[in-house]
Formats: sequence, structure tokens, C-alpha cells
Amino acid sequence: MKSLTFYIVDVFAPEKYAGNQLAVFRDAGGLSGAQMQRLAKEMNYSETTFILSETASDGGYDVRIFTPDKEIPFAGHPTLGTAYIIQREIIGKAVDEVTLNLKVGRIPVSFTYDSGVSGDAPCPSLLWMRQQPARPGKVVDPGVMAAVLGLEENDVDPGFAPQESSTGLPFLIVPLRTLESLRRAKVDHDRMMHLVDGLEAKAILAFCPEPYVESHDIGARVFAGYYGVPEDPATGSANGCLAGYLVYHRYFGEDAIDVKVDQGFEIGRPSLLMLRARRSGDEIEVNVGGAVVMVAEGRLRN
Repeated sequence: MKSLTFYIVDVFAPEKYAGNQLAVFRDAGGLSGAQMQRLAKEMNYSETTFILSETASDGGYDVRIFTPDKEIPFAGHPTLGTAYIIQREIIGKAVDEVTLNLKVGRIPVSFTYDSGVSGDAPCPSLLWMRQQPARPGKVVDPGVMAAVLGLEENDVDPGFAPQESSTGLPFLIVPLRTLESLRRAKVDHDRMMHLVDGLEAKAILAFCPEPYVESHDIGARVFAGYYGVPEDPATGSANGCLAGYLVYHRYFGEDAIDVKVDQGFEIGRPSLLMLRARRSGDEIEVNVGGAVVMVAEGRLRN
């Protein structure tokens, strides 16, 4: 294995050591899938990404995403964090957009820079990814869902059904009534594994209309034990699915949303995710945004 440069970044992070951690390897095209999987397991973050080439092909950069246990076709915080590294470390100058070629397809990421930033490679203050159009999936019985989360059925919002939603990686979206209910949620692993065995979605996003931070809009928790992550601090793919769910059900009474989501507070990694989505004809367009913070750079020894 050749010596490789890698970076550690925090994604959807209001500041360093918040949000979701990510390891990004550059110029990793010489690695086999098995080698990438071993490195992802060694890093032990929720995901690790590998930039296969530092030269764009077909208008984008080829990238693979691995959890400690398996390769996945798409994930949100790896997409934003990897685009940040490509802009800052590979392109080396301000650009409006970078496209990642992922297993799920081409995902464009756009950049916003603070006014007055100077230098050859200014760091973007905010990144947005356009996910695939959201599509709804199976509806789940509220009582079954409550039991999986260790809650009572009346903790589930009676006005909206738990339902699968997908923008490339499906999640089961569960509407709860209060932040107190959200905080009490504790996944029964055996019941969860039994439930997702019959679903396309293998992970759960539970949310409520009460945020952890008063000026924000929604509080959320993501449980992804199937992928080796009991609780995830900041999940762009899951929140993209949430955005689609909110528009599909007209949760706020509109066909468009622009909301801020708090996640990760229960596990000491407070995160802020921004969701913009709207119904456009028969499709629901989804954009997920957030900040990325550089933490460290290193070299992998042979």
C-alpha cells in the first residue's frame, strides 16, 4: 500500500469538535476495495471516503464511501466533507461547485464564501448538496415503531405516519410529538433488526418540532445500528430523507421548507443541518447544507 495523505474534518459542525467526524483519503485509486474497507474499520468513524483520482472525470471526482462494516452508495456528511477537501486541497482556489461521482450517481455540491475572504484557496463558510429527488416508501404502524424506540404509542405524532423516505440511501422517518419524547428514545436492537428486515430502510431518523437550540426549527436523532453506528451525530443523507418527508406530508402546511435541524446533542456532538426542499411537479427537490471544519492532516505509512 502506497503512502497516502488523509484529512480529518468535522461536518455539520458549528465549531471544531462538533458535528460528525470524517476521514478523507486523497489519490486512493490504487487501493483495492478490501484495503479501503480495512482503513475505514481502522478509522472507526461512521464513514470514511476515498478520492480515487485528483483529476475530474465525466465532470466530477470519483469517490467511494465506507462505513466500518461495508461500502455504501451515498451518505451526506461524507459528500460535503469530501467536496470541502477537493476544493481546499486539490483544486486550491474558490469554485462555485464540485460534483462527486458516487455509487448512487452524480451529486453536486455548491459553496458559499464569506465576503471579504482573500487568498488563493479561501475556505467555504457553507456547503450545499443537491440530493436525488425524494421518494416515499412503506408506512410503519406507530405502535410497532414506538416499541422499537422504547416509547409509548402516544409519543408518536398522531397526525403523521412513520414512513420510509429516500434520496439515495433510505431512512425510516419517525415523527414524535415533543423533545421530551425524543430524548427518551432508546432503540431496542432486536426489535429494530426485526423491523428493518422487512424494509428498504435500515436506519431510523426520529424528529420533533422542538429544537435543542431555540432559534432553530427541529430536533432529530438518527439510529443506525445496522451500519455499526448506534447513534449518529449528524447525518446528511437521513436529513435529506427528512426534508422529502416534510414536504411530501406538508408537515408545515407548505410545499416548500427552509429549516434548521439540531442533531447529535444527546451524544455530545452538537450539529446543525440546514434543509431546503420544495415540490416541483411530480418531484421533491432536496438540498442539505452545513459547515465543514478542518481538524487534522496526516500521512498513512506503508
